[in-house]
Amino acid sequence: MRVLLIEDNRQLAAAILQGIEAAGFSADALTTGAEGLAALEAMPYDAAVLDLGLPDMDGLAVLRQARKAGTTLPMLILTARDGVGDRVAGLDGGADDYLLKPFAMEELVARLRALLRRPGQPLSQELRCGNLLFDSLSRQAAVAGGAVTLSKREGEVLEQLMRRAGHVVRKTVLEESLYGFDDQGSRNSVEALLSRLRRKLIAGGADARIVTIRGVGYMLTEPAV
Repeated sequence: MRVLLIEDNRQLAAAILQGIEAAGFSADALTTGAEGLAALEAMPYDAAVLDLGLPDMDGLAVLRQARKAGTTLPMLILTARDGVGDRVAGLDGGADDYLLKPFAMEELVARLRALLRRPGQPLSQELRCGNLLFDSLSRQAAVAGGAVTLSKREGEVLEQLMRRAGHVVRKTVLEESLYGFDDQGSRNSVEALLSRLRRKLIAGGADARIVTIRGVGYMLTEPAV
């Protein structure tokens, strides 16, 4: 799962990135509202963490513009403003949750996870395809109860494929999910990663298969009944 962080305090942003990446999320960090709005249009994020005190525009304006543009992903506000009116304004503006500074990193991670598994969201914690299981919170994969050891990026790709099992996932979508603005990866990195993941699943006895749709992308096929 990929998270967008919009926070102008670079020291705090670095700490947040470290915390949420350690929890298994991929993340990009930006420092202005304009950059954040552009990123939300360009990249397929699963959630956003938004500071209200941005240098170019108020975070509430970012929130409202994002919602007006059709962004439906969960958005969590970070702020030092502790007034009830500020909290109400944020929630009324389209925020899904509100966290006051200072905060514990464990709480931020817990709130992100809670947002991503709320009823009505397309995301669920436990994914299954045949005898293959992936837990999106623990980032653990298993085949018929036996653990399959995956790298962080292998787990990210497997999650993307399992959430869309039976449907083609375009290569560009996987690239955007795996690599942020500062880490574009090589042209063949997705192919190499898919090859390693495919071998691990076969070796582990998975009955689901990763199929390459040439010139388009990849699909996880469920076992024939």
